[in-house]
Amino acid sequence: MIGTIGFAVIAVAILVLVGIGQFRRDQFASFGELMDRVMVSRAARITILMFWWWLGWHFLVARTIDPTLG
Repeated sequence: MIGTIGFAVIAVAILVLVGIGQFRRDQFASFGELMDRVMVSRAARITILMFWWWLGWHFLVARTIDPTLG
C-alpha cells in the first residue's frame, strides 16, 4: 500500500514538473539541451551506459531465468 502511494506521489510530481516546464519554456532546458550538457563528460556517458545495462539485465535477462532451478 505504501509503495503504491509512493509511486502515485512520484507520478503526480512528474506531471506537475512537466506542466511547469511547458508554461515556463524560457526558464527550463529541453531534454535535448540537458543531454547535450550531460554527454560532454566521459564519466557521465559511462554512467548512463552502465545504468542502461543494469536496467536491461534486471528487466529483460533476469526474468528469463527459471526461478525453480535456483
